[in-house]
Amino acid sequence: MIPRYSPKDISAIWSDEAKFERWLQLEIAAVEARMEAGIVPADALATIKEKARFNVEEILIIENETKHDVIAFLTNVAGYVGPESRYIHEGLTSSDVVDTCLAMQMRDAGKIIVADIESLIEVLGKKAVEHKYTLQMGRTHGIHAEPTTFGLKLLLWYEEMKRNLERMKRALETVSVGKISGAVGTYQHLSPDIEAAVCQKLGLKPSSISTQILQRDRHAEYATTLAIVASSIEKFSTELRHLQRTEVRETEEFFSKGQKGSSAMPHKRNPITFERLTGLARVVRSNSIAAMENVALWHERDISHSSVERVIMPDSTIALVYMLRTFRDSIETLLVYPERMKQNFDTSYGLTLSQTLLLALTGKGLTREDAYRLVQRNAMKSWEEKIQLKELVIHDPEILEHISAEEINQLFSPETIQDKLKNSVDIIFKRNGL
Repeated sequence: MIPRYSPKDISAIWSDEAKFERWLQLEIAAVEARMEAGIVPADALATIKEKARFNVEEILIIENETKHDVIAFLTNVAGYVGPESRYIHEGLTSSDVVDTCLAMQMRDAGKIIVADIESLIEVLGKKAVEHKYTLQMGRTHGIHAEPTTFGLKLLLWYEEMKRNLERMKRALETVSVGKISGAVGTYQHLSPDIEAAVCQKLGLKPSSISTQILQRDRHAEYATTLAIVASSIEKFSTELRHLQRTEVRETEEFFSKGQKGSSAMPHKRNPITFERLTGLARVVRSNSIAAMENVALWHERDISHSSVERVIMPDSTIALVYMLRTFRDSIETLLVYPERMKQNFDTSYGLTLSQTLLLALTGKGLTREDAYRLVQRNAMKSWEEKIQLKELVIHDPEILEHISAEEINQLFSPETIQDKLKNSVDIIFKRNGL
């Protein structure tokens, strides 16, 4: 049996204890499948099930001498089982055990990641609905562009995480395969039926073809999926870091009682959590490169991939679970400042309505080039002289030849802006199921 651990404790999946438990589970499943096929005596299986166990410290001592982890494991188990241990590992090669059990570990870790993605999606959806109509300035190139809402920003992340959920489920499907096909994958000493039976007992599908190992494009897909999810969290975190800047300060990560931001400057409240998540994304992404480097191996296999996977699979899955949970908690406690968003909205002198005015003028019959010239002329003056765009255009005789002051006031009114945006927001939210 696999050791009992909290479904949220992903690090336990990668412990030596859990690894050897899976190895033992596979070895017993292989003996059981061969007994069912009439190859192994039933009393031998009963003895193995009764006596089979291992000791991690003893295995490590043996491995120090043998320089082979599977042989050390088998030697240790045989010491507990006795003569019937001759049926254990019969017809198998080391990679049958290692690769199939690594698939189990990736599968079990992936299930935790899927659950955490689902939890984050739920939190993002709730927060998006909460701020559905919270007016915020949209920015392109870091510069004020046109009005949006904070809810739309969160909805965008909500939909991206839904795509990540589907990616993760596909990656899980890809790696949830085992192989018990022998030294070069030709079933010289065990039949494909035994492989199928063992995989079924372990909750895996048998690989349709393998060499001595499962092919590492599967692992690369899994690792790159982890990297994509981590990159999404980095993207969201980077945006929130920008929004916490003193000059912006539209959102802020929660600052707990007694927390301190700087050893030198007592006033500091820094976006340290989002910075930490940004950094961890670099680790997960770098590990995905190593996984892709593992795809090309010599002939039916070498073991250059093995040392890499012992690092990147535990590190990437554990890091990503931390990222998902930390970001979820940070979104739940995120401080949002709608009044500050409104203040920032007003700092660009109404220039973000330049396209609205442009389209109104072309609607009156002007060519786009002439309308653009008239609006841009006033927009540049608005920037330079710090005057509201509306005040300039409403006194521009050339513009008033085509559109009335009353129409201009209507275009620039907060009610018109909000009503138009609200209609669009409703459509977008409905289209995305919220």
